[in-house]
Amino acid sequence: MSAPSLVSVIITVYNGARYLAAAIESVFAQTYQPVELVVVDDGSDDGSGEIARKFLPRLHYFYYPRGGIAAARNRAVELASGEFFSFLDADDLFPADRLERQMTEFAHGPTLDVVYGHVREFVSPDLDEAAARRLRRPAERIMGRLPSAMLVRREAFFCVGLFNTGLKVGIGLDWSARASEHKLNNVILPEIVLHRRLHSENNGLREVESRNHYLRVLKSALDRRRGTRST
Repeated sequence: MSAPSLVSVIITVYNGARYLAAAIESVFAQTYQPVELVVVDDGSDDGSGEIARKFLPRLHYFYYPRGGIAAARNRAVELASGEFFSFLDADDLFPADRLERQMTEFAHGPTLDVVYGHVREFVSPDLDEAAARRLRRPAERIMGRLPSAMLVRREAFFCVGLFNTGLKVGIGLDWSARASEHKLNNVILPEIVLHRRLHSENNGLREVESRNHYLRVLKSALDRRRGTRST
């Protein structure tokens, strides 16, 4: 029997000290092995780096000046050595069986390029009652056709290309739109593969700015499709 494939889990962090340790521990708790954890610190100044370094040598830690999440992810994938890539935001959590479920699907479907899953949101338990009330209601189940809910073959990821550093938001949506245009062979598992934390810093901020960026992502995807049809 061949050895199990190495999965590189990528965490990028910018001033995420409050939740980073829990995210890292959720990767170390995975029932699937072998796993390589790559943490790229995108210019944090809140102690995120010190938290990540406490887990050395169990993870690979790299610091770069602030460049944005797309640039940080791009650096991470170029540093990663796994045959598969998985992405985790520094304030979210993996269920313990996430990678095992997704890798089992790859074992059953050797021609698959990407395996997605579903996302469950939760209100961060460290918030006081007043702060929690200001958040929107968490979704129990969201179809997660986004990088944070996917496991992707290395060659398939690079076939689609790196993340778009010209975007501030919608970076994952843009990559997933390009993956769809490349017609990657994919499946969406019914299981929850990501617990997404809702807290004061990621819930409803800069809505107008974010909406404009998402519209730009969708327009770019439509323009690419029109260009493909016209050639």
